[in-house]
Amino acid sequence: MKKYWDKSISFEAYMAVAKDRAENPADGDDHNEYYELGLQRMERTLKTFKVNAETLESLKSKNFGGKILIISEPWCGDASATVPAVSRFFEAAGNEVRIFLRDEDHSLINQFLTNGTQSIPMVLILNEDLTVKNVWGPRPKYGLELLKKFKENQDTYPREDFYNDLQVYYAKNRGADAIEEIINLI
Repeated sequence: MKKYWDKSISFEAYMAVAKDRAENPADGDDHNEYYELGLQRMERTLKTFKVNAETLESLKSKNFGGKILIISEPWCGDASATVPAVSRFFEAAGNEVRIFLRDEDHSLINQFLTNGTQSIPMVLILNEDLTVKNVWGPRPKYGLELLKKFKENQDTYPREDFYNDLQVYYAKNRGADAIEEIINLI
């Protein structure tokens, strides 16, 4: 895990990657159309996110001295809604947070597949010695429920409705559910 931690980047560097990819689309990148939207969503989250004092106390009561390693990409809708809030929250709590870019090396995400897929974001809760304590992702429970509803009822709950409902939820929730769920895994 140390190898992956050493290859990971800060949240600020992650935002710089997002800005660069939005402003300078790469030939052959299938995600070019999503970088600008992801960047807008992340910036909106950063403007509206506030560290909840009760949630911070809940984490502090667990005496967690480990680190947070997030496997992500700036084009991902789920990641753009949760990574900024999770990063800011755990940084405020005094835990080091780093981001590993999934598409640059699939060997890490391949250890944490979701139903056989490389779904992101994946939050690795690391002990102080960088062993994996627990894993969260790729979306909060409510988002998983919306996905299940979509997969079971695509005729009555079309993809556009699912995406809209998910983004409305993310905009209103501002990462609170993801943070709470991660704390419960510590």
